[in-house]
Amino acid sequence: MVNVAVSTFSFPTTILFGAGAVERLPEELRKRGMSRPLLVTDAGLARTAVFERVASLASGAVVFSAVEPNPTERNVLDGLAVYQQNRCNGIIGVGGGSPLDAAKAIRLKVTHELPLAEYDDLLDGADRISANVPPYIAIATTSGTGSEVSRSTVITVAATNRKTVVFSPHLIPVLAIADPELTLALPPHLTAGTGMDAFTHNVEAYISKGYQPICDAIAFSGARMVWESLPRVMADPRDLEARSQMMMASMMGAIAFQKGLGATHSLAHPLSSDCGMHHGTANAVMLPFVLEFNRPAVAGRLAELAAQFGGGDIAAQVRDLNRRVGIAPRLRDYGVAEAQLPALADKAIEDGCHQLNPRPSTREDLLALYRAAL
Repeated sequence: MVNVAVSTFSFPTTILFGAGAVERLPEELRKRGMSRPLLVTDAGLARTAVFERVASLASGAVVFSAVEPNPTERNVLDGLAVYQQNRCNGIIGVGGGSPLDAAKAIRLKVTHELPLAEYDDLLDGADRISANVPPYIAIATTSGTGSEVSRSTVITVAATNRKTVVFSPHLIPVLAIADPELTLALPPHLTAGTGMDAFTHNVEAYISKGYQPICDAIAFSGARMVWESLPRVMADPRDLEARSQMMMASMMGAIAFQKGLGATHSLAHPLSSDCGMHHGTANAVMLPFVLEFNRPAVAGRLAELAAQFGGGDIAAQVRDLNRRVGIAPRLRDYGVAEAQLPALADKAIEDGCHQLNPRPSTREDLLALYRAAL
């Protein structure tokens, strides 16, 4: 008998997975009475054939495409206004993590009047979130955040200019449509960045603090799937089998990180909000340094991960994976300057993800990790 505190395990997401799954969208909308949904995406995706395909299946939908790469509270409030003005009765999120997260936050604000900052997970915001939210279908077009199956949304809130995590089981989409065909045209740099985001989710979930053997098993397998499939996708973007594996690994990472993440994410969030780095790319750059930092606390788990990747040093293996998928190794390669690091460390220590890092980290530790990665 394992001697642990009482834990809560929950995996309630309904998922339609496989090539062509998006064609089921009209039927799923009818089931849920979504005759006038708000279709949330970003401006870039709105100009693509992928979006046109989804929009053609959602008759009566009202399009909101003003979501930024790192979604802000302003994006959420603007989307809410469109929802209310058009008397929508549900939400469809289409895209990567940014539009899917923005759609979740719009969904919350339809029925919850407090400012978004009041729902911050660090302030026990989940206690203020009820099940009274409109139906939401999430359609992923990347394999990275796994937002389509997660219970969290990350929004930059105006009051703090900090990426804020809002976390509640009531935010989970009523349906996730995971169709790997929608990822076939994803540009190489986004394939790499989002893929390494999925890898980081699985790795950090596996080594994070807490007793969650179900999540551990999912994360361990998800990390291996990315390791095997992401280089294949980079070599042949039309490899549907590898794209399918990446989409599944992305969802596995998001399911697993209900257990927790770690310092990599606390470091990556300010790099996105303040320096404009793609979130997954920021994770990829920081992950090897954080793994080295964490080795004294979880040497056994890191060795287990390294073994399934062929053996050796886990940090060196991740650096090599970054190289193989075309991600530059240093923050300076993305325009980050030494003078920015203290302010980034101030925000990183305020981010809640590091609280479940296997090795406790102070502001000075996080600043040192930024400097090592510069």
